[in-house]
Amino acid sequence: MLTSTIAIFVVLCLIFFAFVLKDVLLAKRRHKKYRLSTCASALLMGSPAIVLGFLFVLLPIVYSLAYAFTDFYLLRPNNIKFNSFENFKLMFEEIGQKGDLFNAIKNTFTFVIGVVPLQIGLALALAIFVNRQKRGVGIFKVCYFAPVVISLTVTSYLWLEILSPAETGILNMILGWFGAAPKDFLRDPDGAMWWIVLLSAWQGCGYQMLIFLSGLTNVRKELYEAASLDGANAWQQFIHVTCPGLRSTFVYVVVTVFIGACRVMTQPMLMTGYQSHTVTLSYYMYVQGYNYRWVGYSSAVALMMTIVIGTITYLQRRFLREKD
Repeated sequence: MLTSTIAIFVVLCLIFFAFVLKDVLLAKRRHKKYRLSTCASALLMGSPAIVLGFLFVLLPIVYSLAYAFTDFYLLRPNNIKFNSFENFKLMFEEIGQKGDLFNAIKNTFTFVIGVVPLQIGLALALAIFVNRQKRGVGIFKVCYFAPVVISLTVTSYLWLEILSPAETGILNMILGWFGAAPKDFLRDPDGAMWWIVLLSAWQGCGYQMLIFLSGLTNVRKELYEAASLDGANAWQQFIHVTCPGLRSTFVYVVVTVFIGACRVMTQPMLMTGYQSHTVTLSYYMYVQGYNYRWVGYSSAVALMMTIVIGTITYLQRRFLREKD
């Protein structure tokens, strides 16, 4: 295992340096004053990041792709056998029987269709609000961005206190003032995932708000003034001035929020544990690989998940850019 890892790492490094050398030679032909030492020093300074990227990003991807077609069991690392598409067959059988994988796909889909529009809508509304403020803009940015810099673990436990089923839970305490009985919100099969959606939208909208704010700075104020002179109200200005000006920003935000939503795992893991009504694809993949130790099957799920997310992301970008 170690020998093959070193061999793959060396081969990838050689390929990378071959591409770098080719670019250096081409640049040297075009620019006679180009110095080889400039590229060498830049490569030397970037080598730690390059090595770490190979070891912790590229190599795991290569191994995961290979393991997807094997029966790799973590307790039998020296007895790995190629099993063709058997893992993928098991995946479709699990989906057909409406097992945990079926629930994971359904819950992930629910999370995506909930968190993507909600987080983007909140971020855009906050960005427009902050952009129109003349005083205290920095304070608003800090307040709205604060949840982003807080660890997901901390925010998950914070919301656990809010949604606690005990009478001392913050939400149950508030509802108790109106005579309502305590409720276990995270055990509700119909509502638990939506609480996780709300947490995730609140936690991440501050980052997207800053991206929208940077996009709003590129929309000229003269366009709003001209639209106002033509009799356009605030909603018409938003539709015909703000939205077209933020088209490229929308593409980036939609794609990044969608990818992040498909990879959700921390919130359901900490808030509910492995439950049929909150398990997601990433969580299911983690449990299969580390709890049950079926690395081959887990890698197959990861590969299929990557293909689906990559395809949808490509279609999203193409659709939004064509409209642009």
